[in-house]
Amino acid sequence: MPLKDLPPDARPREKLLARGPAALSDVELLAILLRTGIAGKGVLQMAHELLQITRPDTDGFGGIAGLLNATADDLKRVKGLGPAKRAEIIAVLELARRAMAQRLQDRPAFSDPAELKHYLQLHLAAKGHEVFAVLFLDVQNRLLALEELFRGTLTQTSVYPREVVLRALHHQAASVVLAHNHPSGSVQPSRADEVLTHTLKAALALVDVRVLDHIIVAPGEALSMAEKGLV
Repeated sequence: MPLKDLPPDARPREKLLARGPAALSDVELLAILLRTGIAGKGVLQMAHELLQITRPDTDGFGGIAGLLNATADDLKRVKGLGPAKRAEIIAVLELARRAMAQRLQDRPAFSDPAELKHYLQLHLAAKGHEVFAVLFLDVQNRLLALEELFRGTLTQTSVYPREVVLRALHHQAASVVLAHNHPSGSVQPSRADEVLTHTLKAALALVDVRVLDHIIVAPGEALSMAEKGLV
């Protein structure tokens, strides 16, 4: 149904202003950003289709989780989504990542463990391949940088401790948080994850850098290996 045919209090923009953003569905929030549809396709329908987007290198993560890691090329697959709308969506997603990164830079990363997990989910959870990342922290556990260092099937031989140590020294990090995603959807650590964690912990200890945690993320889930006593 076109927006003009909806009752005023059911239109996304008016609903947001009257009741707040939490009252809106994902489709309605995205429709506000898109503003208009195209001939034969209303903005709500376009928003719904966009939230079903699947990346060509994955089995497909629909909804917000998939959109968070969509690229400008991915968005081209939605008919009617022109360059201006694609640029706006990518910009909004990047602003969300930067806002969360700024909060982690301004205060200790572990003042809110849930926020740290959300930050990592935002960056890694919807990727269709395994990515190993490291958060480099200062002496007050504030974020210095997040770097994706390795990708592919993660094993002790594909993640190089020397490279992790060099990047920690480059950032003058006092500690790190290791992180990787499980495209399978399960966040349970494997034996290989445990071995890799202890290998990196030993290597970084030689340069007085502590491993505070190893977080595994998947769409909608995150697990702290430290909370499980595995770090």
